[in-house]
Amino acid sequence: MGGPHSVFHVLCVLLTLSEAGSRNTTACARRCPANSSCVGDDVCRCAPGFSSSSGEDFTNTFGSCDDINECGPPLTVSCGKLADCQNTEGGYDCMCIPGYELTSGATVFKNESENTCRDMDECSSGKHQCHNSTICVNNVGSYTCRCRQGWVPKPGFQDKQMGTICEEISFPTWTAPPEIKSQSLSDFFERVQKMSIDFNSALPQKTIQYLIMSLDDLLKTPGDLEALDLSSRHHTATYLFSGLEQILRTLAKAMSNGAFIYHSPGDTELSLMVQEQGNGNITMGQSQARMLLDWAVAAGAEKSGPTVVGILSSPNMQKLLANASLDLDLEKQTELKEIYESPVRGAQLRLLSAVNLVFLSNTNTDKLNSKVTFAFSHPWEMPGTRQELICAFWRSDSNRRGYWSTSGCQTLGSGNGSTTCQCNHLSSFAILMAHYDVEDWKLALITKVGLALSLVCLLLCILTFLLVRPIQGSRTTVHLHLCICLFVGSTIFLAGIENEGGQVGLRCRLVAAMLHYCFLAAFCWMSLEGVELYFLVVRVFQGQGLRKRWLCLIGYGVPLFIVAVSAAIKSQGYGRPQYCWLDHANGFLWSFLGPVTFIVLCNAVIFVITVWKLTQKFSEINPDIKKLKKARVLTVTAIAQLFVLGCTWVFGLFLFDQRSWVLCYVFSVLNSLQGLFLFVLHCLLNKKVREEYRRWACMVTGNKYSEFATSTSGSGSSQSQTQALRPSESGM
Repeated sequence: MGGPHSVFHVLCVLLTLSEAGSRNTTACARRCPANSSCVGDDVCRCAPGFSSSSGEDFTNTFGSCDDINECGPPLTVSCGKLADCQNTEGGYDCMCIPGYELTSGATVFKNESENTCRDMDECSSGKHQCHNSTICVNNVGSYTCRCRQGWVPKPGFQDKQMGTICEEISFPTWTAPPEIKSQSLSDFFERVQKMSIDFNSALPQKTIQYLIMSLDDLLKTPGDLEALDLSSRHHTATYLFSGLEQILRTLAKAMSNGAFIYHSPGDTELSLMVQEQGNGNITMGQSQARMLLDWAVAAGAEKSGPTVVGILSSPNMQKLLANASLDLDLEKQTELKEIYESPVRGAQLRLLSAVNLVFLSNTNTDKLNSKVTFAFSHPWEMPGTRQELICAFWRSDSNRRGYWSTSGCQTLGSGNGSTTCQCNHLSSFAILMAHYDVEDWKLALITKVGLALSLVCLLLCILTFLLVRPIQGSRTTVHLHLCICLFVGSTIFLAGIENEGGQVGLRCRLVAAMLHYCFLAAFCWMSLEGVELYFLVVRVFQGQGLRKRWLCLIGYGVPLFIVAVSAAIKSQGYGRPQYCWLDHANGFLWSFLGPVTFIVLCNAVIFVITVWKLTQKFSEINPDIKKLKKARVLTVTAIAQLFVLGCTWVFGLFLFDQRSWVLCYVFSVLNSLQGLFLFVLHCLLNKKVREEYRRWACMVTGNKYSEFATSTSGSGSSQSQTQALRPSESGM
């Protein structure tokens, strides 16, 4: 019964049941959405990593299974530090963040326990895209491309970026200024040109040292630079400042980070600091100058390259900056006017410190966001009256001519051989001793009124000496030419002594040269007055003095020779910023003071001898004359001769300090009225001249001169004795 037939029957039944179940499952699966499976009659379930809005099991024909974002909030997985979760279809992967990699070298992992992320060195592994003009610098999790030493970012690029492209630093173009004709300057720029050709961006320090030594050679032996006029010398200084700043800033960027100090054999010092932009304040400097500033000020808007701060201190630059003027802004003028109770026209300047050129990476330094503090070393001097230690900077005008200015700078204090300043801009700085030229209106008024009165009197003297025949002679010739020289000199003095604008031009130089000649000529004629007086009083029986041609040769030829030699040696000595007179620098003023001192001393000796001889003559003529009358006549005669011989200029020779107000007033009064004194002595006190004046007066008024002479003849005999005692009336 259980044979083969029964086994076959069982297999048929099982096969039939299997086919029926397969037909039911396939039908269910067709109705389930993607990413799901059929789990029962018409029941679907989403695969792992997917979910349905209809629940875990659903029969909805329109249901769907959406991917679950395991990496999205709320975060349900943890990849650990330095890794990010990245969602995948039906799951997720853990990956190291950019710049990091797994120690195993794999790219993904599944959970925090497998996290071995570490920094990736893109530079050593070659996984960077830096240009060949840059160096790859590995950072934590990234890298940057930095310019090689001696290279700078190309225009439009920034340093230390992934796409940085650089170019090699080149020596800036710097040629001699075409408007300055100087062989010394041309030789210097030939050396600069050689530096440009031989420049190696990898060795900028050698070029900097050679540049500074070349500058020292130029400044210590300036050669024909000293022969240039004042404006050209100051233009040259301005040009050197500008070029040195540009070159030193450029070469400093080719250096590696750190400090660099160089002290040249010529005593020029350079202090440089090169580093990445920092924060806060920094102090730097050397023996001659120190500086405190904010790094943000040093960098400015510069975003690429290292930050450069530098100070170049040159004591030899003083030769080019000699006799520069000082520009006083309105605020400073007001301050000084309140202090001295009088307007200040300008100042005589003397450099005490080295000239310090300050430069930064920041080129926009005309107005800084925060002030910079300086301390400049210099020999200590106690300022005197009308003197002040000031912190000044070199400024150029539109024509590149330079001058000193204090605008924007404040002197904080001095002591221990240095002066501290604070400025809101940068330039070339120095400590100056300023002696202010305070305008004394009372002294100026006395001088102008006195000279005006003297001009009138001198004109009357000239007419008198030309027209009055009875007094003609060698002494009258000397008087005439002395008055002519004083008249011309005083006229030029009143009209052109003041130099408006502060710039020494051709007009000012001509005025100074003419004043030099006229006043020297006047003193030469004063010396001839002394010679004539010597012949008249001391050697009265040994001739009548010098002939007219010798008088003119000495009176006009000697001063012409002195002025010609002075102008040939140093024509720049004529003219000063405030006054059109001789410059004090290098002893040029002694081309006037030397001859004047010699003449005054000689005339002083003649004056003493004359007074002594007159005393003897008074005693010989009338030994019984009253002593009081004798002393009075002698005193009047002596005082008169003082003005004729120019001995009143002794007050000027001893006027070494302008703070001596008494000497200033005495000198101004006596010498501005010299024309008046000459008129009184040689005209009003001369009997022959008075008689000629009376005759002219009678002719003008219509009276007869003979009647006037008769009315005065009676008193002639009574005055004969007095006539003998009045040397001035007898032509002396």
